[in-house]
Amino acid sequence: MKILHLDTNHPLLIKQLNALGFENDEDYTSSKEAIEAKIKDYDGLIIRSRFSIDKAFLDAAKKLKFIGRVGAGLENIDGDYAEQKNVHLIAAPEGNRNAVGEQTLGMLLSLFNKLNKADREVRSGQWLREANRGIELDGKTVGLIGYGNMGKAFAKKLRGFEVEVLCYDIKPKVGDDNARQVLLKEFQEKVDVVSLHTPQTPLTLGMFNADFINAFSKPFWFINTARGKSVVTKDLVAALKSGKILGAGLDVLEYEKSSFEALFTSEIPEAFQYLINAENILLTPHIAGWTVESKEKLAQTIVDKIKTFSRSNHK
Repeated sequence: MKILHLDTNHPLLIKQLNALGFENDEDYTSSKEAIEAKIKDYDGLIIRSRFSIDKAFLDAAKKLKFIGRVGAGLENIDGDYAEQKNVHLIAAPEGNRNAVGEQTLGMLLSLFNKLNKADREVRSGQWLREANRGIELDGKTVGLIGYGNMGKAFAKKLRGFEVEVLCYDIKPKVGDDNARQVLLKEFQEKVDVVSLHTPQTPLTLGMFNADFINAFSKPFWFINTARGKSVVTKDLVAALKSGKILGAGLDVLEYEKSSFEALFTSEIPEAFQYLINAENILLTPHIAGWTVESKEKLAQTIVDKIKTFSRSNHK
């Protein structure tokens, strides 16, 4: 079986697939059109987020049996059409969920303790202790929207704190010892912190908007390490200005390119300009699942799942 790799990953991925008897080709630079022209020769495809896999691409992939996405989300692949074509989709949320959980906690603690603001001030010669008095996480109610791999990983990290952890998910019975699943009404009444852990789907696009934000009973802190397009940035900014949202940690942005490899190339939107200048905002470039360890774990997860798929297909 021949596999085409479209993005660089941890070396173990190709090394172990070679050992399993797969033939591995790498093409990290050709255009989508060039890849589409030769994809007919391949049984498998490994991609991160270089470009979208649409119907035309899948039609050209006559022999394709699986697509391995070295990451958690599959929104850049037309999953329904892939299923029709009997192309098996493999993702690796297990590989970077711990990294996401750790960064989410780090962002929250940094916001509560004004670490970035204080760091900048000291570097510029300011020694402002009272202006940087923080707040404690203990005693707060933390709410997680989406309780899959990433939400569960964050909830696990919160076990060392005296907090109530609530989760809201469209799937029933996903709560566990680390988070109590509640209806949206109770969630919006109680939480002090909202952390987003949902995939990008038609249901979640623009989900975090003015109506959703204003339904919360009290001001809250917001963390997004999931997908940028779930948040309407101008509505987030309006809530920050009004005090409805007390501060935000954003690892992902509405303005990201779908490849996640770049921000916008046109002029900076007004809403983003506000975020850049606000002291109660923490911004990172989509790195919540981007650790030295997760790079290896993501690759290993993909290898293990391809091995399982290959064996089940040859029974």
